[in-house]
Amino acid sequence: MHYQDTLKVGAAQINTELGDVDANLAHHHDLIAQAHRQALELLVFPELSLTGYSLGPRVIDVAFPREDPRLARLAEAAGEMQVVVGFVEEASPGEYYNALAILQHGRVTAVHRKLNLPTYGGLEEGKWFAHGESLTHTTIRPGWTATPLICADLWNPALVHAALLARPTVLCAPINSASGIVSESFSNEDNWVLNVRFYAMTYGTPVIMANRYGAEGDSHFWGGSRILGPRGDLLAAADAGEQLIVAEISRTAIARARFELPTLRDADTPLVRQLMDGYR
Repeated sequence: MHYQDTLKVGAAQINTELGDVDANLAHHHDLIAQAHRQALELLVFPELSLTGYSLGPRVIDVAFPREDPRLARLAEAAGEMQVVVGFVEEASPGEYYNALAILQHGRVTAVHRKLNLPTYGGLEEGKWFAHGESLTHTTIRPGWTATPLICADLWNPALVHAALLARPTVLCAPINSASGIVSESFSNEDNWVLNVRFYAMTYGTPVIMANRYGAEGDSHFWGGSRILGPRGDLLAAADAGEQLIVAEISRTAIARARFELPTLRDADTPLVRQLMDGYR
């Protein structure tokens, strides 16, 4: 079987109105319409793109289940394009997740829950959210698959390794990264670029990193959204401000990168599992 060789993808670098789900939904509909006009097949929004980040106890006010009709309408707008949006999922009364809804074919095809909740620096997600417990793997088109990880998930190398063992053709990385949120000496702007380039190159896997741009209270989200090819090569990068960046990724380029540097092929999972036995 011959698969299409290129996939047209995008990252929506937007700002979000804190706690105003309806306003954020309208903004998402606008970007989805713009993405359709550019014939995108995969569109990634930032982490918690429908709610904003610094919610604190307001998590309970903005949470909704995956069956919410507003998500259904967003999925209808997505159509055959796969769209990844961030929201607070209500799984049961009082149980909330920092989550992604993967929308395609007019429905919510999957929900990914954040696995690694940061509780350091100015981050306190573990106080408000429950931990996810599984990885997510979706089909975009025949021969094209995606795995999403949310922000701090990518700062746990074991999670990234586990996620990429499924051999996805794309790694989606929705983030909410603010300047100075970890510490004054830790540069999110520099270190996120290093982080996603390392994973793209090491695993021969294109990365779509979608960050916010703009202010939320005292925080400034610095943007820097980017699309990387399978050698860590920069295919598209956002400037300051809200914008949609677009690139084409190549299945042939992925194959060549993985053939020449067979990290996934040679991953000795039984040995890694054995070496980790006994560690918490």
